[in-house]
Amino acid sequence: MAASYSLSSFSTQHLQISSQTSSTKLHSSSRPFKAGFIRATISDKPHISQPPPSAAAPQQTSKLPIRKIPGDYGLPLIGPWKDRQDYFYNQGRDEFFKSRIQKYQSTVFRTNMPPGPLISFNSNVVVLLDGKSFPVLFDTDKVEKKDLFTGTYMPSTDLTGGYRTLSFLDPSEPSHAKLKKLMFFLLSYRRDQVIPEFHNCYTELFENLEKELATKGKAGFGAANDQAAFNFLARSFYGADPKDTQIGSDGPKLVSKWVLFQLHPLLILGLPRLIEDGIFHTFSLPPFLIKKDYQRLYDFFYQNSTPLLDQAEKLEISRDEACHNLIYATCFNSFGGMKIFFPNMLKWVSRGGAKLHADLAGEIRSAIKSNGGNVTMAAMENMPLLKSVVYEALRIEPPVPSQYAKAKRDFVVESHDAAFQIKEGEMLYGFQPFATRDPKIFDRAEEFVPNRFVGEEGEKLLKHVLWSNGPENGTPTINNKQCAGKDFVVLVSRLLLVELFHRYDSFDIEVAPSPLGASVTVTSLKRASF
Repeated sequence: MAASYSLSSFSTQHLQISSQTSSTKLHSSSRPFKAGFIRATISDKPHISQPPPSAAAPQQTSKLPIRKIPGDYGLPLIGPWKDRQDYFYNQGRDEFFKSRIQKYQSTVFRTNMPPGPLISFNSNVVVLLDGKSFPVLFDTDKVEKKDLFTGTYMPSTDLTGGYRTLSFLDPSEPSHAKLKKLMFFLLSYRRDQVIPEFHNCYTELFENLEKELATKGKAGFGAANDQAAFNFLARSFYGADPKDTQIGSDGPKLVSKWVLFQLHPLLILGLPRLIEDGIFHTFSLPPFLIKKDYQRLYDFFYQNSTPLLDQAEKLEISRDEACHNLIYATCFNSFGGMKIFFPNMLKWVSRGGAKLHADLAGEIRSAIKSNGGNVTMAAMENMPLLKSVVYEALRIEPPVPSQYAKAKRDFVVESHDAAFQIKEGEMLYGFQPFATRDPKIFDRAEEFVPNRFVGEEGEKLLKHVLWSNGPENGTPTINNKQCAGKDFVVLVSRLLLVELFHRYDSFDIEVAPSPLGASVTVTSLKRASF
């Protein structure tokens, strides 16, 4: 069942990023480009917001009845603390939102979002929980994203070299365009290595899982996936094999500790409630505790990023700031996405059962055979079920479920049933799984439907798949906050299933909860029989 792996089908597509510099901080003379697995646009014109309507009389263009936003924030300190208890412990995340939808008979309402004091002193948000209101979070004419990537609090910049990284910048800030151009360059620079290195790293993963299954009867996917993902990103983006450097096999462990210091206010860690809520949800862990570990990551990336750092200087970004952003993009965004989404996707595909497994195996093997035994982008474009399965997994359980934004001006937002006036400065919050499981948009919204996005009608629904901080049929540009690596994430997710079903007819797993995503244990792998 051997197959060769390449990006040869994209040999005529080249990323074009201008190396010209400008006396202004916002360099807007770069040209549009295309690159294998990336569709992103660097606009020829600066982004100009529409002038805001009068704050005293917000424009009313909705045909729906204007309704006062229901809900309240409670007493200072007490209200945020009580909502935090409900969110984490008394109700749990999903029931927290469901109960308030029922209480207010509205998918738009006011509440507090964790962590609250003493980490965040402004927990007040307007919640958007349907597929119609949620997309306003992407509208940069109406909202800003400055310092809102993790929500109502921002981790210390001491964790990122003293810099606000790209994820925390609003498109209106001059550094946003420069850093996003650098991310586009990162994704394109060694694009021909992505498919082969993924094959190499995940072949090693599956071989190790087979050995562990043979000796123990089951094999943990999480740690093996973490190592494979880190190795793959290092080898494909930077041309460095971690095992040949000072970082060795410690990369995933270092990243996980560093991410914990940023996200602990939002996680259920399984500790006693008094400790977990009294410490991890109330106080920020001091960055100095992770300084030496982060320095090891920094040294690894700096030593292996020379062409990328050279490009950064052409974009008027210092090498130091660029390196911290490369770490964030690779370790937090890319590695974090693979760590969370791959187990979640396997969970849903496993539940799809034998027929789905057989259909995927047949489609994948047939397309590879028709492509001369090669796994390429062109071959995967001829796998409609595979593409749909990845989109459906991203729809039903997006890897980044929460989105935040702050209103730039007064405007009206609509749910399916009513319209609501948003005031300038109000914080908006969207819990994405409710928006992407909206029954007024998707049939059988709570079910995993593998072929949901197959065909012309299915593809029309992609505008409602929102995991990337924008619609799936949208394009990341320097003027928006859509994930620069949107198409890269889709690509590697497809590649995981290609590797799996090119090698095996079916698989079985056990699933348990985890602070990030799902904990997956593989219990069987049935070798390919055709």
